[in-house]
Amino acid sequence: MGWEFPLALVLAYVIGSIPPGYIIGKLFRGIDLREHGSGNIGATNTLRVLGKPAGIAALILDVAKGFLAVTALAEIAASGRSPLTLPMMKVLLGIAAIAGHNWTMFLRFRGGKGVATSAGVFLGIAWLPVLIAAAVFAIVVFSTRIVSVGSMTAAIVLPVAMFLCGSEREFIWFGIVAAGLVLVRHSSNIKRLVQGREHRF
Repeated sequence: MGWEFPLALVLAYVIGSIPPGYIIGKLFRGIDLREHGSGNIGATNTLRVLGKPAGIAALILDVAKGFLAVTALAEIAASGRSPLTLPMMKVLLGIAAIAGHNWTMFLRFRGGKGVATSAGVFLGIAWLPVLIAAAVFAIVVFSTRIVSVGSMTAAIVLPVAMFLCGSEREFIWFGIVAAGLVLVRHSSNIKRLVQGREHRF
């Protein structure tokens, strides 16, 4: 195996580790998102604490991290010698980016829940299923006014949509694993939902 794929894998984790919401909060409001709202550094809490412009900016940047990992970095990885197929390299790069977001090296490995970064990853490898999942997300959030419910529902719908759209087998299994990770990362939200205390917009 050449050096290209290992380098791309490290870069995917480092790029995924960049916390846009945290940076925006510190630069423009002088606050630490971990001490406000839900305590999460993701786009949802950024929106809740800092407002729409900041929330939208954080969302776009979080999505971009995942998209970059499986597009530009996949080009670097594929340029070298590797026993891995391109789909498998994209899967591993996507996992690295999501892991970076969820356990960022810049904040003592305390990160977000990976929904937006996962969306960026899958947008880069299976855009149509992502659009289907995004539509489901919008409908659920509009109906319930609870972002976490929309996120978890969209995560479950995504691998199903990938299967129905004929995506590569590696990507479908990746979708299943990513959905499971999203549900695990939302365990606190699930607890609040059961208790009737989940945040609403």
